Amino acid sequence: MYAYIFRRVWQMIPTILGVILLVFLLFNWIGGDPAYVLAGKISSAEQIANIRKQLGVDQPYYVQLWIFIKQVLTADFGASWSTNEAVSHIMATRLGPSLTLLIPWLILSTLILIGLALAVAYVRGSLTDRAVMISCTVGLSISILVYIIVFQYVFAYKLGWFPVQGWGDGFWENLVVYASLPVLILLVVSIAPDLRLFRTFVLDEINQDYVRTARAKGLSENRIMWVHVLRNASIPIITHVMATLPGLLIGAFLVERFFSIPGIGREVILAVERSDFPVIKAITVYVAVATMIFNLLADLMYKAVDPRVQLK
Repeated sequence: MYAYIFRRVWQMIPTILGVILLVFLLFNWIGGDPAYVLAGKISSAEQIANIRKQLGVDQPYYVQLWIFIKQVLTADFGASWSTNEAVSHIMATRLGPSLTLLIPWLILSTLILIGLALAVAYVRGSLTDRAVMISCTVGLSISILVYIIVFQYVFAYKLGWFPVQGWGDGFWENLVVYASLPVLILLVVSIAPDLRLFRTFVLDEINQDYVRTARAKGLSENRIMWVHVLRNASIPIITHVMATLPGLLIGAFLVERFFSIPGIGREVILAVERSDFPVIKAITVYVAVATMIFNLLADLMYKAVDPRVQLK
């Protein structure tokens, strides 16, 4: 296993270099001159030249690329253009609120969806199964903005169960008070698409020969579903969860924005609005690295779930 991990980590190096080159090309050639963005519409040639010197974009491209590579290796992307705050400090302070929001949602949604998928697959083809699938289709057609507005109005404004917006200093205060309603919204939004997907994973395993053999041996339906079917269906479930996990940091930007949660997603929106290239580049690189790491973790989890899986 250690040899496999070493090979996978070694294979990440050319991928990271490709990401660095792509990000550099996008922001330096296609993205235009950042000096004009920062200088504004009313600016002189002297001001633009001064800004270019301060940013280092007046140097040759190979020098700028080497500077960017060193920034990635040292995790030091300089300071934000809009707030002059260190990008490393921005990432460190924004990551906590995002994880406080996303980790409980990920755990709850995975457990709930697995249980619902097994339950729906157990009554496959029945009226209940069709009703659940119709409800999922209706849920898919409703925008997350509708859920946010309705839940804020009903549970926060009318009932007063949760605060509409805000974020505190303590972990438990944030988790119980401020993150509860956003997590509830994310759960409701994710159930419709993911339940259809998880149900498909379970149904694919139910039709396999080993399930018919288990039934012929007299095993109970509950044991077949919760032990044999779930173990084999867990591999595509792990693939789906781990593949979508890095993007969730950015994908929850609407919830973070509407609830004023100082997370990564909200920071991305602010950086785009301000054309804050150092922050955007840092988040892009971090998400790419996180994607590769989570893919490696998914492979290791395959082995833990199913010992028959060979890591080669």
